[in-house]
Amino acid sequence: MTQPQTLTTSLRKSIASLRNSRQRRQAGLFVIEGTRAVLDTAAWFDVEHLVATHAWLDEHRHMLTPGLPAPIVAKNDEIARMSSLTTPQGVMAVCRMPQQPDEPTEIGKDELLLALDKVQDPGNLGTIMRIADWMGITRILASTDTVDLYNPKAIQASMGAIARVSIIYTDLPATLRRLSRSAEVYGTFLDGDNIYHTPLTTGGIIVMGNEGNGISPETAEEVTRRIRIPSYPEGRPTVESLNVSMATAITLAEFRRRANS
Repeated sequence: MTQPQTLTTSLRKSIASLRNSRQRRQAGLFVIEGTRAVLDTAAWFDVEHLVATHAWLDEHRHMLTPGLPAPIVAKNDEIARMSSLTTPQGVMAVCRMPQQPDEPTEIGKDELLLALDKVQDPGNLGTIMRIADWMGITRILASTDTVDLYNPKAIQASMGAIARVSIIYTDLPATLRRLSRSAEVYGTFLDGDNIYHTPLTTGGIIVMGNEGNGISPETAEEVTRRIRIPSYPEGRPTVESLNVSMATAITLAEFRRRANS
């Protein structure tokens, strides 16, 4: 690795602007922050800049993947001015956005896909990516008004899953309509059939809805099997619904359990 460079004012302002979604899209860049995230994830992307404090480089330089650009040294207060974290960890990687994968034309017989309909919270999106990674799901369909996967909170919550899970933004109802010709489209609804008593296919698409409103009417029209996660015991007063990332974990766990039973 070549000798460190010094952070300029113009670059600091440019990196800070990437906290804004429009600026990220215009520049085609996003930021990965934090020691674990940079060490585990940055090597999967085309890194434009690696910015770190002297202290961070002294401790972690030997752990960096070969081929990264020469580090740019910044002071703690400069990192804080660029960071979206409450407690910056002294390092950030500015990466080029990869090209969005092509929309699937078909789904393998045993392949499970997730589809997100208007999910708005970046923490939920990142957590869902992390769950998908754990459950062996590599592709997620998302409505065009789902939160930006390059939102710093989404990247942080994904815990590195952003490197292995692709999100494909699409006209979700139209895509589901096309794919439903060869695959079941499951949707989670409060009035659906009990997931534990319903036959489930090994492959298919599982649609998860918006945090407050669930699956939109236009997307619901493309669902072929309506399912629900029952409370226990049924009929007892409980919270109104589950968090969408929690519901995703429970739903995927049941699909995977059936596939292995």
